[in-house]
Amino acid sequence: MKPTTMVVPEEPKTFAIEPKKFILWLFIVTIVMVFAALTSAYIVRKADGEWLMFSLPSIFTISTGFILLSSVTMQAAYTMLKKGQLLVSKLLLLVTLGLGLAFLYTQLQGWAALVDDHVFFGGASSNPGGSFVYVLSGLHAFHLGTGLIYILIVLYMFLVGKIDAKKSLQFELCTTYWHFLDLLWIYLFVFLMVNN
Repeated sequence: MKPTTMVVPEEPKTFAIEPKKFILWLFIVTIVMVFAALTSAYIVRKADGEWLMFSLPSIFTISTGFILLSSVTMQAAYTMLKKGQLLVSKLLLLVTLGLGLAFLYTQLQGWAALVDDHVFFGGASSNPGGSFVYVLSGLHAFHLGTGLIYILIVLYMFLVGKIDAKKSLQFELCTTYWHFLDLLWIYLFVFLMVNN
């Protein structure tokens, strides 16, 4: 008599995503929808006429350079973390923080240059063309501020030993969010250059 072998059915494979990653991606999709709505409104309103045409101040190009460079340093920081180079990772994260602050500073300088060019936000002397630039760049700056707070949280987690090469989820999420903010600004910058 042959021995019987019991066949255990395989459990179906699930494509589960880590809950914190899912929440981050949901948040990112929400932000994308907000900016898609705003840029669509920009195009529709511009087509109605009475639109102020002006050049974006050159300082916005400099701020774009800062945010691009910050994405490079953020990715390098994450790579060093995965290699166990914690000190180098922390230093690169601090550089990213500095570049993010430089981006915000140059954005403020850009708004000051707009005011000098008589491009205002709201009020009787304003035009929707100018107001949209303030809204789009200001809303992005707000989200970048949340990214800077996230970097500070990750730095704190480094200090208390909650992040290392094996415990890197929060760092990974922060890196993903930062790259998204970078791409979002590139989109907005190109959009404003082309449509203004």
